[in-house]
Order: sequence, then structure tokens, then C-alpha cells
Amino acid sequence: MTPSPERNAALARAASIAIETAAGTQWPMRLAEALRDLDTTWQESAEVCADVAWQARAAGNSALVLLDPENVTDPGPGPVIWRTYRHLYLSALRYDFRCRSIESLLNQVPLSVLNADPYSWALYAFARLGQSRSDGLAVMEQVLATASDHPKTLHVLLHGVWLGGLLPGRADALLALVDRLPEGGGDDPIAQFRKASALRALGQYRQARTAIERALELLPPGNLAVHSDLVREHTLITAAHDLTQLARRRRKPTSQ
Repeated sequence: MTPSPERNAALARAASIAIETAAGTQWPMRLAEALRDLDTTWQESAEVCADVAWQARAAGNSALVLLDPENVTDPGPGPVIWRTYRHLYLSALRYDFRCRSIESLLNQVPLSVLNADPYSWALYAFARLGQSRSDGLAVMEQVLATASDHPKTLHVLLHGVWLGGLLPGRADALLALVDRLPEGGGDDPIAQFRKASALRALGQYRQARTAIERALELLPPGNLAVHSDLVREHTLITAAHDLTQLARRRRKPTSQ
């Protein structure tokens, strides 16, 4: 069911307050209490927590500084607050590429809890995929079967497949995940970034160049860290294309 404008506004206010107070020490607790009062779904929690965790990290006050691993594994004061802390902490670990830490913590969370929270399952898949473990692909398929193409969840899976550089069929899996996003990821700079990486791996350099240029156009101003990643991908595409052309010229027989 599509949330009402009032519901979306309430969620946006909760996120905004957390971001505005991200320099302090109480923002995770305030966000958790706000989401509890709204009785959020796992989808709503994922959408809010993924963005707030990123903003707090950029502000130098990551959830990893203010929360403890026990906040992921201990039920604490209630299911919604526990889920909020879990989403915040694990998202922060994801942004730092700490795959083994995510896997270790989620191995301590009851299966019944994870079954009710596909976003946490997706983070578990990310942890395995990011280590180039092919069993992560099976976990990913389980998530896809339950998450109904929830965009934030798809992005976690995309991130894991992108990070897992030695995964079999990695490029095709990236393209398939991008296609499941709204509008095929056409208006999503991160989706276009992942798509460009996949196309580069497949040797489709012109299409890769189009995708990364689209990502650069779509990226909001001021996001310097992501902009650097996009520029790096642009450079990799150009270098791969140039090396391919050079190899072809060297293989071309000369006239006698």
C-alpha cells in the first residue's frame, strides 16, 4: 500500500530531526523513538535509516561511534527501536565495507527476526556478496523473493554484488538488479553507476560511458565522495576502452 502524503511527511520530519542533530550523541535514540511512535514498517525504517546513517557518517558522527554491537543483537526496549538500531548500525558497517562484522552480528540475530525484516536479510546477503562468496547469491535470491523489489533493499544487494569483484556472473547480476528498480534505474545516479561498472566488465564501453555520464548528470550537487567514485568509474571505462583498442591494433597483421 502506498503511504499517504501525511505519513511520508512524518517520516521525513523524523529523518530531518536526526540529521539536524547528527553532531550530537542522542540522534540514534531520538530517531528510534520517533520511528517507534510512528510504528514504522521495515520498509519505512530501511528508507529512513539508510539515509540518516549515511548523513551522520558524512558529518563525522557515525552510528558506529554512538551505538554498540549489542544494539544489533540485544532486543532492548522494543522491536521497533531494536530494528532501528539494527538498521542504523549495520548500514554504517556497510558504508565502511565491513562485511565480516555484519555477517558476525547477524549470525547472532534470531532467524524469526530476520524473516520479518528483509532489509536485514539483504545486509546479510551484502556481507557475503561483498566477500565474493557465491553462497551470497542464494541469500540474494531469498531476499528478492520476499522484498517485493523494495528500492533500498535492491540497492543493498547492488552494492554487495558490485563489491564482490570475483562473483560468478557478477556483471549480469548487476544489470538484472538495476532493471528491477523503478523505471529501470534510469533516474537513479547510483543505479547508473553500478550499470556502468557492469557494462565496462562486459566490454560494452559506449553503453558504459552513456550510463556513467547519466549518473554524473543526475547526482545532486555537494555529494563529493560519490562524485569522486563516478569520476573514477569514468576513467576506468576510458582506460579499458583504450587498452582494448591498443590490443586490437597490436594483433592486426601488417602487410609484407
